[in-house]
Formats: sequence, C-alpha cells, structure tokens
Amino acid sequence: MNNQQSAIKQKLALMQLSDSFFPSGSYTLSHGLESFVQQHKIQQTEDLIAFLQILLHNKIATCDLVALIHAYRASAANDLEMVKQVDAQLFTQTLIATTRKTQRQSGRALLMVAQSTWHHQQLELLEYDRLVNQFYCLHPVVFGVVGNIAGLNEIDTSLAFLHGFVSGLMGAAIRLGILGHLQAQQILLQLAPDIEAAYYTAFNMRLDEMWSCTPAIDLAQMRHPRLMSRLFAS
Repeated sequence: MNNQQSAIKQKLALMQLSDSFFPSGSYTLSHGLESFVQQHKIQQTEDLIAFLQILLHNKIATCDLVALIHAYRASAANDLEMVKQVDAQLFTQTLIATTRKTQRQSGRALLMVAQSTWHHQQLELLEYDRLVNQFYCLHPVVFGVVGNIAGLNEIDTSLAFLHGFVSGLMGAAIRLGILGHLQAQQILLQLAPDIEAAYYTAFNMRLDEMWSCTPAIDLAQMRHPRLMSRLFAS
C-alpha cells in the first residue's frame, strides 16, 4: 500500500469513527443537558455554548481525553495491562455513578461493534477481560484502542472522539427542542478553537494528572434519573 492509499484509508476510518451513524450508543447521552433543559436553566444558544465549553475544558480535556490518549499509546505498544490500568484510573476519577454506568454501556457497545468490524486480537482479549471483570470497558479507553487498531494516528483519534462528543450533544439539543440544525452547524464551527485547545491540554498531561471540576453539571447528571420523563440515559 502506497502513502496515498494509506492516507485515504486513515481518513475513511476517521470519518467512520466520528460519524453519528457509528453505533456506539453515545447518541443516548445528554451529559446532564436534559436536566438543565427541563429546569429551564439552558434555553438560549449562549447557555448551550457555555455548557459545552465547561465540559470540554473542565472534564473532557483534563480527564476523558487524557485517558483516551494514554490508552491509544498503550495499545500502540501492545501493552494491554497498561490499557487496563488507564481504564481503572478513569473509573476511579469518574465519581458520578450514573456517568460510570453510561461510560461502561457505551464502551461495551463500541467494543462489540469494533470486534465485528476490525477483528483484532487486542479487542478479543479486552472483551475476555471484561467478561471476567478485569476491565471496566469505559468508552474513552475503548475509543483510544479502537482508534489505534483502525489505523488512525493519535491526533485523529482524539479529534474523532471530540467531534463525536460535541456533535452528539448538538443532536441531543436538537431532540430537546432548544436548537435547530443550522444553529448546530454554526456552534460546531464556533467551538473549533475549544476542541483544538482540549486536545493540546490532554496531550501534555500525565495519567496521574487527570482531574475534572464540573459540580453543577455533576449535580444535573445526579438528578437525571429522577426526572419525570427522559429521552436520554444521562
């Protein structure tokens, strides 16, 4: 395979992983947005942008994406013990029980789809470890492994994850009736600098430096199971 063919293969894998059509279960998550909407705390576009920026800078960039990058590097080194260590560290850092549950559910869904798509030994071994309760199977960790196996480089894997996260929340906002499709595209473009900054933040962090600080959003996610009606799992 020449360089051009390899580049095309990587770009196609990037589009596949970042596409909302990819059935990882992420479309079922609102990350607390549904709670805020029902409480009338997010009604304007500016409120939604602020919500996304807080999540990107104070949780995704400093926690989830750090785990993803270290899982990617461990997978690239064929070090599944390190992958499981990253998974355990992220589980410890994820304090909200609902978030841990949804991260595991979407991680299992991603691992199942990836196994049937790429047929790689690492995925089979991680599935076995999950079945014997030696792998939590959190979504960012699985995504990092899958990105490596799909032939993406580290930055493309990270950007696919970030794009999927933001576009998934855009879809949630549309389904909740606070955003239109045209506005969603405008916000995606507006958030490009925040997405870039999130990657560079995570790129420079060690695994033991992971942190998150989104107390209002955490409380919204904790209230979510008690909502009278729910469209989303979180």
